Amino acid sequence: MRQYSLPGICLIIFLTLSACSPKLTPFTEDLRKVNNWTQSDLEKIQFYLSEDVTIRRQIRDASTEIIKGEIKMEDGRRIEEILIPKGTPGVLTKMGEGDKIAITFESGDERFLMFGPNPKQEARYTLRASEWKNKVGKVKYGGKTYITQAGDGYACLMVDLKKIKNVDIKSRTAQGRKID
Repeated sequence: MRQYSLPGICLIIFLTLSACSPKLTPFTEDLRKVNNWTQSDLEKIQFYLSEDVTIRRQIRDASTEIIKGEIKMEDGRRIEEILIPKGTPGVLTKMGEGDKIAITFESGDERFLMFGPNPKQEARYTLRASEWKNKVGKVKYGGKTYITQAGDGYACLMVDLKKIKNVDIKSRTAQGRKID
C-alpha cells in the first residue's frame, strides 16, 4: 500500500480548492459597453466588493432603530458602524443617474451603495458619495446618512468573468427547404 505525506496531501487539497475559487476582475465601464449590458443583464450578474467598506453615523439618543450595525461609544458619543467586508457578494437593486448603479449587499429597503465609473481608476466602478472631503465620503444607506472611512472611495465592484461567460446558448441547424 502506498503512503502519502501530510504536506503532499495538503498541497493537493489547496490546489484543488484554489482552482475552484472565482478569479475576480474589476467591473469597468468598458466591460459594460463592450458587452452592451442592459439593466436586466446587470441584475443577473453577481458583484463582489474589492475592499472592506465601513460606514458610520452618530446616533441621537432618540434613535432606537439599529439593524445589523454595531454600536460603539466614542468620546461619549454613540456610533453605529456597518462593515461590508471585502468579497461580500452583492446584486444590482436599481440604476442611478448617468452610469451609476445601486448595489445591495444585504436585504432591506434602501440598503444599497452607489457605484460608478471612475476615470482616475481606469473607469472601474468605485464607491460614489454625495460629497467627498479628505477622502471621506457621505453616503445614504437605509435612508440615513453615513460617513465612509478614509480611502473607502477606492473600493470597487468585482465580477467573475468566467461565470458571466457561462451563458446557455440555444443552437439549431436549419434543415433547408425543397420545392414541392
